[in-house]
Amino acid sequence: MENRITSLFNIQLPIIQGGMIWNSGWKLAAAVSNSGGLGLIGAGSMYPDVFREHVQKCKAATDKVFGVNLPLLYPQMDEMIDIVLEEGVKVVFTSAGNPKTYTSRLQEKGITVVHVVSSVKFALKAQEAGVDAIVAEGFEAGGHNGRDETTTLCLIPMVAKAVRIPVIAAGGIATGNAMLAAMILGADGVQMGSRFAASTESSSHQNFKDEIVKAREGDTMLTLKDVTPVRLIKNSFFDQINTAILNGATPDEQREILGRGRAKKGMFEGDLENGELEIGQVSGLIDSILPVQQIINDIMKEFHESLNQMNSKKYLF
Repeated sequence: MENRITSLFNIQLPIIQGGMIWNSGWKLAAAVSNSGGLGLIGAGSMYPDVFREHVQKCKAATDKVFGVNLPLLYPQMDEMIDIVLEEGVKVVFTSAGNPKTYTSRLQEKGITVVHVVSSVKFALKAQEAGVDAIVAEGFEAGGHNGRDETTTLCLIPMVAKAVRIPVIAAGGIATGNAMLAAMILGADGVQMGSRFAASTESSSHQNFKDEIVKAREGDTMLTLKDVTPVRLIKNSFFDQINTAILNGATPDEQREILGRGRAKKGMFEGDLENGELEIGQVSGLIDSILPVQQIINDIMKEFHESLNQMNSKKYLF
């Protein structure tokens, strides 16, 4: 398959793995890249020395292109950028900040830059900042999310209409038919997080992977909208923070309840009651933990089957 996204990244398939904190270590990134997609190391949960180690291990594990995801709101970002440059990373996805901050500096070194947005407004700002492509992430997505709560079905065609650069769809995509739907809506490729969180190579705790498989419709909800919107599986921590919000807790009071290391506790350490369990609504469709290669093979098989069905006579009304 060849289009603007596969050409931009020099990959075989327009499938990008989400750079999820506590899930996207070097093993997952290398596995996705080795399977024909674009793997991303999720730097948001890493100190600089750990980040460098993951980049170096990923380079040793694949001769394919891989990238890193850098949430710009995190501290020590200048040091992380220096590591990207020193280690020769070819692709950087930025999120949660101003794309103008580092885009030019990275591109001057031949690095492809992609920015994650949740609205047409910010898609246009990212294009103005000069990024090479954008990820348009709908409300269904897990982890950090947009405040406008625009669904992927609405967001993708609006963004694709508004910008000239390639668009990668994200949020609620874990299957081949969803990938096809996103591309029909105007996306050039897709980014999948939740499906790869429940993979053999994901660096998250087995307890969290099992919880993803158990999740059903309605088991996740967007919360902490006054602090940093995040979609979580409902558990004891979710009940605590949600009750506080309903009772009028201020943003500072919400931050106090949240504390530090809550996401690590849930996703990396496997505390299913007191940790943040960040995952997308599409977890309700995920019923198995599989190796990355099988996940991608299944996605592409379904993609082509769905495309063939659309082209068959029974869809001609």
